[in-house]
Amino acid sequence: MIKVAVVGASGYTGGELLRLMATHSRVEVTVATSREYAGKPIHYVHFNLRGVYRGLRFSKLDINRIADKADAVFLSLPHGASLKYVPVFIEIGMKVIDLSADFRLKNPSAYKYWYGFEHPYPDLLKKAVYGLPEIRRSELKNTQLIAVPGCNATASILALLPLARSNVADLSKVIVDVKAGSSEAGYKPSVPDHHPEREGSVRPYSAEGHRHAAEVEQELSNITDLDVKVALTPHAVPCVRGVLASAYVCLVKEVEEQELMKIYAVTYGREPFIRLVRNSPHMYPNPKYVIGSNFADVSFALEERLSLIKSFAAIDNLVKGAAGQAIQAFNIAVGYPEEVGLKVPPLKPA
Repeated sequence: MIKVAVVGASGYTGGELLRLMATHSRVEVTVATSREYAGKPIHYVHFNLRGVYRGLRFSKLDINRIADKADAVFLSLPHGASLKYVPVFIEIGMKVIDLSADFRLKNPSAYKYWYGFEHPYPDLLKKAVYGLPEIRRSELKNTQLIAVPGCNATASILALLPLARSNVADLSKVIVDVKAGSSEAGYKPSVPDHHPEREGSVRPYSAEGHRHAAEVEQELSNITDLDVKVALTPHAVPCVRGVLASAYVCLVKEVEEQELMKIYAVTYGREPFIRLVRNSPHMYPNPKYVIGSNFADVSFALEERLSLIKSFAAIDNLVKGAAGQAIQAFNIAVGYPEEVGLKVPPLKPA
């Protein structure tokens, strides 16, 4: 049994970490921090967890207390905030699973471009493992620092991975269209994500270049040894949870649908949380049917007239795009079966 702390436990992602770890047979949550709700019981914020964490209350972030009561720490903090704590927990010798963007990119200069700051710990960037199990499983084993991918990046990479591994498509200019639910914006509302403003609307944001594109380019370039370039445009849509990534890529050779199906099956046939969506009433992925689960639904469409392939991936942004993926990567890192605590089927209806 591994004792874990959840730092930033009062947000949506923190709540999902607590929900999923409540059924994890090999972890015990001993610390859950919240600056705003310190002293309050878990269900004061996460009403769905009433009766689940009896006796556990939110506490202020105390590094010494966490080091004393936990073996691993999940950081669910805003971008930039983890920089203050990750080096300390690493020095202590704890397993660190960071859900911010602070350690995802390997090139320190990329942080200046995409996030507007000079990264102070390039040595830890080298040490961190990008926590997408489908491409980094072997590196995750026994690692101390896991950088959990962004939700839009996760869906985009999963949509494009079969093509990256098959050499049938031109990845020098990839276009990805993402539809994202409102929970992507976090627990504290902003004016554009206030319900009366968002309901009934569909709007692009970060259209000049979304920072999750940097993760997609980094990981797919590493796989292909090519200079992959991705234009990623997310769209805010009026649903609470879910991400749908639609990737558009030109083929470099003629390929039939059956061959593409084989490429996708070879890539994902043994992946415990990837489901290929074909030959069903629901021909293409829909976030509605992965809500609450760690599954990613993947499929494709071939437009022969244009020698174009469209590849799709749907995830729950709070689970496979955040908390679930963090736990899956953690399981691998500590030697647990990666499905422990994650055998939760999607909700229907949702």
